[in-house]
Amino acid sequence: MVLFVHRGSELAELTRAVPELSGVLRAFLDRPAGRGVRVLLCGSAVRSTAELQEERSPLFGRFGLRPFAPHEVPALLTGLAPAERAQVYALLDGVPLHLSRWDTADDLAGNLRRLAARPGGLLLTEGDLLLATEVERGDQPAAVLQAIATGRTEHQEIKAWVGAEPSRTLDRLVELRLVERIVPVTEDPRRTRRRSYRIADDFLAFHLGLLGRYRPEIERGLGESILPVLLDSLDDASGPAWEVAVRDHVRRLAAAGEFGDEVVAVGPWWRGDGTDEIDVVALAGRQRRPVLVGEVKWRREVDGDRLVRTLRAKAAGLDVDVEELRFLVAAREDVRVRAEEPVVVTAADVFA
Repeated sequence: MVLFVHRGSELAELTRAVPELSGVLRAFLDRPAGRGVRVLLCGSAVRSTAELQEERSPLFGRFGLRPFAPHEVPALLTGLAPAERAQVYALLDGVPLHLSRWDTADDLAGNLRRLAARPGGLLLTEGDLLLATEVERGDQPAAVLQAIATGRTEHQEIKAWVGAEPSRTLDRLVELRLVERIVPVTEDPRRTRRRSYRIADDFLAFHLGLLGRYRPEIERGLGESILPVLLDSLDDASGPAWEVAVRDHVRRLAAAGEFGDEVVAVGPWWRGDGTDEIDVVALAGRQRRPVLVGEVKWRREVDGDRLVRTLRAKAAGLDVDVEELRFLVAAREDVRVRAEEPVVVTAADVFA
Protein backbone atom coordinates (compact mmCIF):
# COMPACT_ATOMS: atom_id res chain seq x y z
CA MET A 1 0.00 0.00 0.00
CA VAL A 2 1.22 3.52 -0.78
CA LEU A 3 0.22 6.67 1.10
CA PHE A 4 0.62 9.40 -1.51
CA VAL A 5 0.96 13.08 -0.62
CA HIS A 6 1.11 15.19 -3.79
CA ARG A 7 2.73 18.38 -2.55
CA GLY A 8 5.14 19.07 0.25
CA SER A 9 3.23 22.23 1.16
CA GLU A 10 0.13 20.14 1.92
CA LEU A 11 2.23 17.96 4.21
CA ALA A 12 3.45 21.06 6.03
CA GLU A 13 -0.15 22.19 6.53
CA LEU A 14 -1.09 18.73 7.83
CA THR A 15 1.73 18.62 10.36
CA ARG A 16 0.89 22.11 11.61
CA ALA A 17 -2.78 21.20 12.02
CA VAL A 18 -2.04 17.74 13.43
CA PRO A 19 1.35 17.89 15.20
CA GLU A 20 1.10 14.26 16.23
CA LEU A 21 0.85 13.05 12.60
CA SER A 22 4.51 11.97 12.43
CA GLY A 23 4.15 9.97 15.62
CA VAL A 24 0.98 8.30 14.36
CA LEU A 25 2.71 7.33 11.09
CA ARG A 26 5.72 6.00 13.03
CA ALA A 27 3.46 3.89 15.29
CA PHE A 28 1.59 2.49 12.27
CA LEU A 29 4.76 1.68 10.35
CA ASP A 30 6.16 -0.15 13.38
CA ARG A 31 3.14 -2.46 13.61
CA PRO A 32 2.90 -5.68 11.56
CA ALA A 33 0.07 -4.11 9.56
CA GLY A 34 2.44 -1.33 8.50
CA ARG A 35 4.93 -3.61 6.82
CA GLY A 36 5.01 -3.02 3.09
CA VAL A 37 3.50 0.48 3.42
CA ARG A 38 5.39 3.22 1.60
CA VAL A 39 4.90 6.95 2.09
CA LEU A 40 5.46 8.82 -1.17
CA LEU A 41 5.93 12.59 -0.92
CA CYS A 42 5.90 14.41 -4.24
CA GLY A 43 6.54 18.14 -4.25
CA SER A 44 9.11 20.91 -3.96
CA ALA A 45 8.89 21.95 -0.29
CA VAL A 46 12.29 20.56 0.67
CA ARG A 47 12.52 22.31 4.04
CA SER A 48 9.13 21.04 5.22
CA THR A 49 9.87 17.44 4.34
CA ALA A 50 13.51 17.64 5.48
CA GLU A 51 12.28 18.46 8.97
CA LEU A 52 10.78 14.97 9.10
CA GLN A 53 14.29 13.54 8.74
CA GLU A 54 15.79 15.43 11.66
CA GLU A 55 16.97 13.36 14.60
CA ARG A 56 14.24 14.68 16.89
CA SER A 57 11.49 13.63 14.45
CA PRO A 58 9.57 10.36 14.99
CA LEU A 59 10.21 9.54 11.31
CA PHE A 60 13.98 10.05 11.55
CA GLY A 61 15.81 7.57 9.32
CA ARG A 62 12.61 6.30 7.71
CA PHE A 63 12.86 7.77 4.24
CA GLY A 64 15.02 9.60 1.72
CA LEU A 65 14.40 12.89 -0.05
CA ARG A 66 15.47 13.73 -3.58
CA PRO A 67 14.08 14.93 -6.91
CA PHE A 68 13.86 12.63 -9.93
CA ALA A 69 17.27 11.71 -11.34
CA PRO A 70 17.81 12.45 -15.05
CA HIS A 71 17.14 8.85 -16.11
CA GLU A 72 13.81 8.95 -14.23
CA VAL A 73 12.57 12.18 -15.84
CA PRO A 74 11.32 10.52 -19.08
CA ALA A 75 8.48 8.92 -17.09
CA LEU A 76 6.93 12.40 -16.86
CA LEU A 77 7.98 13.62 -20.32
CA THR A 78 6.71 10.86 -22.58
CA GLY A 79 6.38 11.91 -26.20
CA LEU A 80 9.45 14.15 -26.18
CA ALA A 81 12.72 13.35 -27.94
CA PRO A 82 15.71 12.83 -25.60
CA ALA A 83 17.27 16.18 -26.54
CA GLU A 84 13.97 17.89 -25.73
CA ARG A 85 13.86 16.11 -22.37
CA ALA A 86 17.38 17.34 -21.67
CA GLN A 87 16.25 20.92 -22.34
CA VAL A 88 13.21 20.65 -20.07
CA TYR A 89 15.33 19.10 -17.31
CA ALA A 90 17.85 21.94 -17.62
CA LEU A 91 15.03 24.41 -16.95
CA LEU A 92 12.88 22.56 -14.41
CA ASP A 93 15.18 19.99 -12.74
CA GLY A 94 13.65 16.73 -11.52
CA VAL A 95 10.83 17.94 -9.26
CA PRO A 96 7.66 16.18 -10.49
CA LEU A 97 5.42 19.14 -9.68
CA HIS A 98 7.41 21.40 -11.99
CA LEU A 99 7.75 18.78 -14.73
CA SER A 100 4.00 18.19 -14.66
CA ARG A 101 3.49 21.79 -15.77
CA TRP A 102 5.17 21.08 -19.11
CA ASP A 103 2.82 20.37 -22.03
CA THR A 104 4.58 17.70 -24.09
CA ALA A 105 2.15 18.32 -26.96
CA ASP A 106 3.43 21.88 -27.31
CA ASP A 107 6.88 23.07 -28.40
CA LEU A 108 9.52 24.88 -26.35
CA ALA A 109 8.39 28.35 -27.40
CA GLY A 110 4.75 27.56 -26.66
CA ASN A 111 5.53 26.26 -23.19
CA LEU A 112 7.73 29.20 -22.28
CA ARG A 113 5.13 31.62 -23.64
CA ARG A 114 2.48 30.06 -21.40
CA LEU A 115 4.58 29.41 -18.30
CA ALA A 116 7.18 32.18 -18.25
CA ALA A 117 6.45 35.01 -20.70
CA ARG A 118 3.10 36.14 -19.32
CA PRO A 119 2.33 38.13 -16.15
CA GLY A 120 1.57 35.64 -13.42
CA GLY A 121 3.03 32.72 -15.40
CA LEU A 122 3.43 29.56 -13.36
CA LEU A 123 7.21 29.50 -13.66
CA LEU A 124 7.27 33.01 -12.24
CA THR A 125 4.92 32.35 -9.34
CA GLU A 126 6.16 28.83 -8.60
CA GLY A 127 9.67 30.18 -8.11
CA ASP A 128 8.37 32.74 -5.63
CA LEU A 129 6.53 29.99 -3.77
CA LEU A 130 9.66 27.86 -3.64
CA LEU A 131 11.69 30.73 -2.18
CA ALA A 132 8.99 31.62 0.34
CA THR A 133 8.70 27.98 1.43
CA GLU A 134 12.38 27.07 1.59
CA VAL A 135 14.34 30.20 2.46
CA GLU A 136 14.34 31.52 6.01
CA ARG A 137 13.33 35.09 6.59
CA GLY A 138 16.00 37.73 6.23
CA ASP A 139 17.82 39.38 3.39
CA GLN A 140 21.03 37.35 3.34
CA PRO A 141 19.74 33.94 2.09
CA ALA A 142 17.94 35.58 -0.83
CA ALA A 143 20.98 37.75 -1.58
CA VAL A 144 23.34 34.74 -1.52
CA LEU A 145 21.09 32.81 -3.91
CA GLN A 146 20.86 35.83 -6.20
CA ALA A 147 24.63 36.24 -6.20
CA ILE A 148 25.23 32.62 -7.21
CA ALA A 149 22.45 32.66 -9.81
CA THR A 150 24.05 35.68 -11.50
CA GLY A 151 27.47 34.05 -11.79
CA ARG A 152 29.21 34.95 -8.52
CA THR A 153 30.21 31.44 -7.57
CA GLU A 154 33.34 31.99 -5.45
CA HIS A 155 33.15 32.69 -1.72
CA GLN A 156 34.79 36.11 -1.97
CA GLU A 157 32.52 37.11 -4.86
CA ILE A 158 29.44 36.15 -2.84
CA LYS A 159 30.77 38.00 0.20
CA ALA A 160 31.33 41.15 -1.86
CA TRP A 161 27.82 40.96 -3.35
CA VAL A 162 26.11 40.36 0.01
CA GLY A 163 28.26 42.82 1.94
CA ALA A 164 28.68 40.39 4.86
CA GLU A 165 30.25 37.04 5.71
CA PRO A 166 28.02 34.41 4.01
CA SER A 167 29.52 31.19 5.44
CA ARG A 168 26.67 30.25 7.80
CA THR A 169 24.05 31.08 5.18
CA LEU A 170 25.89 29.01 2.57
CA ASP A 171 26.09 26.07 4.97
CA ARG A 172 22.33 26.27 5.60
CA LEU A 173 21.51 26.55 1.89
CA VAL A 174 23.71 23.52 1.18
CA GLU A 175 21.89 21.64 3.94
CA LEU A 176 18.57 22.51 2.30
CA ARG A 177 19.93 21.28 -1.04
CA LEU A 178 19.29 24.63 -2.66
CA VAL A 179 23.02 25.24 -3.13
CA GLU A 180 25.75 22.74 -3.99
CA ARG A 181 29.34 23.20 -2.81
CA ILE A 182 31.73 22.07 -5.57
CA VAL A 183 35.36 21.09 -5.00
CA PRO A 184 37.89 19.48 -7.36
CA VAL A 185 37.16 15.75 -7.23
CA THR A 186 40.79 14.95 -6.41
CA GLU A 187 40.69 16.94 -3.15
CA ASP A 188 39.21 16.20 0.28
CA PRO A 189 36.05 18.36 0.64
CA ARG A 190 36.60 18.48 4.41
CA ARG A 191 39.96 20.20 4.07
CA THR A 192 40.28 22.02 0.79
CA ARG A 193 39.67 25.74 0.50
CA ARG A 194 39.26 25.42 -3.27
CA ARG A 195 35.53 25.45 -3.74
CA SER A 196 32.79 27.13 -5.66
CA TYR A 197 29.02 27.14 -5.45
CA ARG A 198 26.11 26.53 -7.80
CA ILE A 199 22.34 26.64 -7.42
CA ALA A 200 21.54 22.95 -6.94
CA ASP A 201 17.93 23.25 -8.14
CA ASP A 202 18.04 23.98 -11.89
CA PHE A 203 14.53 25.42 -11.80
CA LEU A 204 15.56 27.90 -9.12
CA ALA A 205 18.69 28.76 -11.11
CA PHE A 206 16.51 29.48 -14.16
CA HIS A 207 14.01 31.48 -12.07
CA LEU A 208 16.64 33.66 -10.39
CA GLY A 209 19.10 33.85 -13.28
CA LEU A 210 17.88 34.05 -16.85
CA LEU A 211 14.18 34.51 -16.10
CA GLY A 212 14.87 36.94 -13.27
CA ARG A 213 16.75 39.20 -15.67
CA TYR A 214 13.61 39.82 -17.71
CA ARG A 215 10.90 39.33 -15.12
CA PRO A 216 10.07 42.99 -14.32
CA GLU A 217 9.30 43.72 -17.98
CA ILE A 218 7.44 40.43 -18.43
CA GLU A 219 5.16 41.46 -15.56
CA ARG A 220 4.63 44.81 -17.32
CA GLY A 221 3.43 43.03 -20.46
CA LEU A 222 6.54 42.78 -22.64
CA GLY A 223 6.68 38.97 -22.50
CA GLU A 224 5.87 38.33 -26.16
CA SER A 225 8.66 40.66 -27.24
CA ILE A 226 11.08 39.13 -24.72
CA LEU A 227 10.28 35.50 -25.66
CA PRO A 228 12.68 35.30 -28.68
CA VAL A 229 15.49 36.74 -26.54
CA LEU A 230 14.69 34.22 -23.81
CA LEU A 231 14.85 31.37 -26.31
CA ASP A 232 18.16 32.61 -27.73
CA SER A 233 19.64 32.70 -24.21
CA LEU A 234 18.70 29.17 -23.18
CA ASP A 235 21.93 27.56 -24.35
CA ASP A 236 23.99 29.69 -21.94
CA ALA A 237 21.67 28.77 -19.07
CA SER A 238 21.40 25.05 -19.83
CA GLY A 239 25.04 23.94 -19.96
CA PRO A 240 25.65 23.54 -16.19
CA ALA A 241 22.56 21.33 -15.76
CA TRP A 242 23.68 19.14 -18.68
CA GLU A 243 27.10 18.68 -17.06
CA VAL A 244 25.46 17.53 -13.82
CA ALA A 245 23.20 15.13 -15.73
CA VAL A 246 26.17 13.60 -17.55
CA ARG A 247 28.09 13.14 -14.30
CA ASP A 248 25.05 11.39 -12.87
CA HIS A 249 25.01 9.11 -15.93
CA VAL A 250 28.71 8.32 -15.47
CA ARG A 251 28.03 7.30 -11.86
CA ARG A 252 25.34 4.91 -13.05
CA LEU A 253 27.73 3.42 -15.64
CA ALA A 254 30.44 3.08 -13.01
CA ALA A 255 28.06 1.38 -10.57
CA ALA A 256 27.25 -1.12 -13.33
CA GLY A 257 30.96 -1.90 -13.78
CA GLU A 258 31.34 -0.12 -17.11
CA PHE A 259 34.81 1.19 -16.22
CA GLY A 260 36.14 -1.98 -14.65
CA ASP A 261 37.95 -0.54 -11.65
CA GLU A 262 36.27 0.33 -8.38
CA VAL A 263 35.18 3.90 -9.04
CA VAL A 264 34.96 5.83 -5.78
CA ALA A 265 34.22 9.38 -6.98
CA VAL A 266 32.98 11.28 -10.02
CA GLY A 267 33.17 15.05 -10.28
CA PRO A 268 34.78 18.06 -11.97
CA TRP A 269 38.41 19.08 -11.65
CA TRP A 270 40.38 22.26 -12.25
CA ARG A 271 43.85 23.61 -11.54
CA GLY A 272 44.53 25.87 -8.59
CA ASP A 273 44.51 28.92 -10.84
CA GLY A 274 41.10 27.94 -12.26
CA THR A 275 42.43 26.83 -15.65
CA ASP A 276 42.24 23.50 -17.48
CA GLU A 277 38.82 22.60 -16.07
CA ILE A 278 37.71 19.03 -16.82
CA ASP A 279 33.95 18.45 -16.61
CA VAL A 280 34.09 14.77 -15.60
CA VAL A 281 36.85 12.94 -13.75
CA ALA A 282 36.33 9.44 -12.34
CA LEU A 283 38.64 8.21 -9.57
CA ALA A 284 39.16 4.54 -8.69
CA GLY A 285 40.53 2.47 -5.83
CA ARG A 286 41.99 3.39 -2.47
CA GLN A 287 44.62 5.50 -4.23
CA ARG A 288 41.87 7.49 -5.97
CA ARG A 289 43.69 7.35 -9.29
CA PRO A 290 42.03 8.98 -12.32
CA VAL A 291 40.66 6.39 -14.76
CA LEU A 292 38.37 8.52 -16.94
CA VAL A 293 38.19 12.16 -18.00
CA GLY A 294 35.36 13.74 -19.94
CA GLU A 295 34.33 16.88 -21.81
CA VAL A 296 30.65 17.88 -21.80
CA LYS A 297 29.23 20.29 -24.38
CA TRP A 298 25.70 21.67 -24.59
CA ARG A 299 25.73 21.49 -28.38
CA ARG A 300 23.73 19.43 -30.85
CA GLU A 301 26.91 17.86 -32.25
CA VAL A 302 30.64 18.08 -31.54
CA ASP A 303 33.95 16.92 -32.99
CA GLY A 304 34.90 14.10 -30.62
CA ASP A 305 38.46 13.75 -31.94
CA ARG A 306 39.24 17.41 -31.27
CA LEU A 307 37.79 17.26 -27.76
CA VAL A 308 39.81 14.15 -26.91
CA ARG A 309 42.96 15.98 -27.93
CA THR A 310 41.95 18.83 -25.64
CA LEU A 311 41.33 16.39 -22.82
CA ARG A 312 44.77 14.82 -23.26
CA ALA A 313 46.39 18.22 -22.78
CA LYS A 314 44.29 19.09 -19.72
CA ALA A 315 44.76 15.66 -18.11
CA ALA A 316 48.51 16.26 -17.89
CA GLY A 317 47.74 18.27 -14.77
CA LEU A 318 46.28 15.21 -13.03
CA ASP A 319 49.72 13.63 -12.49
CA VAL A 320 48.73 10.41 -14.25
CA ASP A 321 49.83 8.51 -17.34
CA VAL A 322 47.46 9.98 -19.92
CA GLU A 323 47.70 6.85 -22.07
CA GLU A 324 46.04 4.82 -19.29
CA LEU A 325 42.98 7.06 -19.17
CA ARG A 326 39.66 6.51 -20.87
CA PHE A 327 38.07 9.54 -22.49
CA LEU A 328 34.43 10.61 -22.59
CA VAL A 329 32.76 13.16 -24.85
CA ALA A 330 29.15 14.28 -24.40
CA ALA A 331 26.83 16.30 -26.63
CA ARG A 332 23.07 16.55 -26.90
CA GLU A 333 22.60 14.61 -30.14
CA ASP A 334 25.79 13.52 -31.90
CA VAL A 335 29.52 13.08 -31.27
CA ARG A 336 31.51 12.75 -34.51
CA VAL A 337 34.60 10.53 -34.15
CA ARG A 338 37.04 9.15 -36.71
CA ALA A 339 40.42 8.37 -35.14
CA GLU A 340 39.61 8.33 -31.42
CA GLU A 341 37.39 5.88 -29.51
CA PRO A 342 35.97 7.79 -26.56
CA VAL A 343 32.96 6.86 -24.46
CA VAL A 344 30.18 8.75 -26.25
CA VAL A 345 27.25 10.15 -24.27
CA THR A 346 24.22 11.93 -25.73
CA ALA A 347 20.79 12.85 -24.41
CA ALA A 348 19.56 9.55 -25.86
CA ASP A 349 21.75 7.79 -23.28
CA VAL A 350 20.98 10.02 -20.30
CA PHE A 351 17.27 10.57 -20.90
CA ALA A 352 16.32 7.35 -22.69
